[in-house]
Amino acid sequence: MHYKKQNGGSNTELDVEHELPPAEQEPGPTVEDGSKVAGAPTAEMEAELEKARAQSAAYLDRAARIQAEFDNYRKRNAREQREYRDYALAEALRTLLPILDSLDRALKTDTASLEDFRSGIELIDKQFHDALVKLGVQPIVAAGESFDPNLHQAVQMVETDEATDNHVIDELQRGYKLKDRLLRPAMVRVARNTKH
Repeated sequence: MHYKKQNGGSNTELDVEHELPPAEQEPGPTVEDGSKVAGAPTAEMEAELEKARAQSAAYLDRAARIQAEFDNYRKRNAREQREYRDYALAEALRTLLPILDSLDRALKTDTASLEDFRSGIELIDKQFHDALVKLGVQPIVAAGESFDPNLHQAVQMVETDEATDNHVIDELQRGYKLKDRLLRPAMVRVARNTKH
């Protein structure tokens, strides 16, 4: 490298060797710990990379299969539930059809007396209640019972001294339970005792 030195008005050229910093090395491939690997990828590295790619593809394929199996399970489960509901409904209807047959026969009978007709209706009513019991439906006992808001719906409070306070004195519409579940509360009139 050449420098010009001014010395009392005259220019003198000096040859000065100057060390420059070494050129920055190009970044090369690195390994997992972050250290650089000199040179191009080796065959061993390429083999490991190929192995990792194959393993990744296998995992993706397995995940896709599991997803497909889950979708099939969900569809099969929904179909089975629908079939079960349809079967349960069919069983309930088969239980009720004989009652419909009895009603049809009763309506076709035009020569029966009023007493015979009433007797036939009472038999159909019993047949219907028996069918409900078969299906797990039970009537709620209301008259004379203590008022229970979980089972009874009070439509009227009646002031009286002939019944115990807060007891059902009259059932206006029967309530029903399906096993332990309330289907419909009983509509009742409840006593409010005037004697305290």
